[in-house]
Amino acid sequence: MSETPAEVVPDPRELQIKNAKAYLLKAGPSGVSLYEHLSALLSRILSERPTNALETLEQMSTELHWSRLQKGFDSLRPLTEDPPTVIKAASHRALFSSGTGEADENEGDGEMTDSPLPNLYELAHLLQQGGVSLGQEETVRIALAMKRLTDTHPLQYCRFWGKIFGTIASYLVAEVQFREGEDEEAEEGVEEEEKATAEEEEDEEEKEEAEDLPPKSTYRPPPVVPREENGAGTNKYVYFVCTEVGAEWIRLPPVTPAQITTARKIKRIFTGNLQAPVITYPPFPGTEANLLRAQIARISAGTLVSPLGYYQFGEEEGEEEEEGATRNTYEENPEFEGIPVTDLVESLSNWVHHVQHILPQGRCVWINTAVKSEEEMAEEEEEEEKEDEEEAEPEVGPPLLTPLSEDAEINNTPPWTAHLSSPQIPQYALAVLHSNLWPGAYTVASSKKFENIYFGWGIKCSPKGYSPPAPPPPQPEYPSGPEISEGVDPTVEEEQALKAAQEEATAAAEEAEEEEEEEEEEDDD
Repeated sequence: MSETPAEVVPDPRELQIKNAKAYLLKAGPSGVSLYEHLSALLSRILSERPTNALETLEQMSTELHWSRLQKGFDSLRPLTEDPPTVIKAASHRALFSSGTGEADENEGDGEMTDSPLPNLYELAHLLQQGGVSLGQEETVRIALAMKRLTDTHPLQYCRFWGKIFGTIASYLVAEVQFREGEDEEAEEGVEEEEKATAEEEEDEEEKEEAEDLPPKSTYRPPPVVPREENGAGTNKYVYFVCTEVGAEWIRLPPVTPAQITTARKIKRIFTGNLQAPVITYPPFPGTEANLLRAQIARISAGTLVSPLGYYQFGEEEGEEEEEGATRNTYEENPEFEGIPVTDLVESLSNWVHHVQHILPQGRCVWINTAVKSEEEMAEEEEEEEKEDEEEAEPEVGPPLLTPLSEDAEINNTPPWTAHLSSPQIPQYALAVLHSNLWPGAYTVASSKKFENIYFGWGIKCSPKGYSPPAPPPPQPEYPSGPEISEGVDPTVEEEQALKAAQEEATAAAEEAEEEEEEEEEEDDD
């Protein structure tokens, strides 16, 4: 018989060691066990061999804990992305550091005097006396941003136009003029417009040549009013905008008459995004960039004013006026001696508009859209029936340098309000003029200096409130005429009279037939 082996009894010490190791290997909420932590801690101590390991033990343990922490908790801000304040500070820092260097210090005096950069500090000081303040910090930042604009573009004239507020961001607007022949973007835009019109004409010709065309519609849309050329009328100046000081200046596109006429019928607050769609009624032809450009043109035409006599027409303009041409340019009067501030405040006749008025057509200079090309005239000659077209009456607005006293009132409210900047010390006060038609437009003037500025939402004042225009009446489907008109039902008397007349006609016809038969019978006999 075989004997069964005796059961091996585990050593109590080994069992205690296994239980202790199992306890140390138990992971906590962080997923790391005490055994792993102590092993890593001892490995670091043995590898680094600090001078006093006992004192650095706690610090090393804490550092190991921090190294295992997971980043990106929902309750904490992500550390990989910079906050907006840091990004803004970095852009502002670039403005301050761009103008330092030996090259800038060694620039010639001639280049500095020929620079079109405006003196924004003098502007801010003048506006501050009139109660319109930009703030010292913002003034310095805007001045540096405009310096970058003048350094990167070949400009002849530059002016800080103002600031238009938005729901997300606000627009800083700069009004500029390029040197003659150096505006490459404008020339490229004209070429693109010509290409687009040529492509549209080619597409129309291809459609006409296609087979199985449906009946051609007799409807003709109203002619498109062409925009004014660059450097004239509503497109006299070029405007750059940016939503943050230090950001890139973005050039606004030229404005068209359709955009101006539609902007007059709508009211919309800007968002700060130039590519945002403008969803309104009537539909606006463009994005927020086009609407912003249209509102800038309207505000400039209505609020840019100057003291009487500061500008004058040249001699050539006087000769053109005698020939019947409109005056569209002016020059600074070197003999202007200034107007006392009290006179500027007391009478609006001492102020004039120095920007052309925008006509209802959406242009500063009226154009006759009824003038047709030779092809259109030939097509009309082929038609048999022609409708007499009424000749369009030319639109005429107030000429340049018209006094403000001739501006129309708004519901018995004067369009302008003038006051002294300091009634307590009138000897050193300035004349402040602000528009009630475009809230946010200010003009501050001393005896010989003046400045125009705009700070607002870009919305015109409407005391009666805004109501969208009604949709146009539906067009007739076909011309009405007697052949498709429903007749009027006759009365009883008219029916009886018609019946009696028909009976008499029938009786007369029967008598005539009987007489003819009798005559034929007599001829036969």
